[in-house]
Amino acid sequence: MTSPRTIRTAILLLASSAALAACASKAPKQLPPDPGANVSTNTAQEPVQGNTITPGSQADFVAQMMGQDTIYFDTDRYNIDSADMTALQAQAQWLAQYPGKRATVEGHADERGTREYNLALGERRANAAKNYLVSVGIDAARLSTVSYGKERPVALGSDEASWAKNRRAVTITID
Repeated sequence: MTSPRTIRTAILLLASSAALAACASKAPKQLPPDPGANVSTNTAQEPVQGNTITPGSQADFVAQMMGQDTIYFDTDRYNIDSADMTALQAQAQWLAQYPGKRATVEGHADERGTREYNLALGERRANAAKNYLVSVGIDAARLSTVSYGKERPVALGSDEASWAKNRRAVTITID
């Protein structure tokens, strides 16, 4: 015969196991993109079909820009220089070719400085790029900005080469 104490212990063990099993974390269905990854929010169509890129997709934008989807800044600066103007003019030409497309300009900073300072600097960088695109004829309603500050570096490291790669504004097409 089993004693009431043994039964209570078994019930307590079963309840504890069930509670622990309920607390176990579940893996997410889809992982978020890597920091700095250029990801289109357009899920209506696949940008690459076979070996061809769909015209007007984020993949098409990146391919046409050949690295000019990103502009870089000096330390604590957000001014647009002549190299930036060339890249932004290429972006504007692509956006003019696809008037139904919208874009987000992401502002980034290097790891130095406070989180708040770098978010503000990233915002100024994104707005500088957006304002230039508007000045060459892109409707401001098609453009949005977001600042990631130092939160999404593309280069890890505490040296000038890494910092230079992280001081940037990146244009991502949407819709």
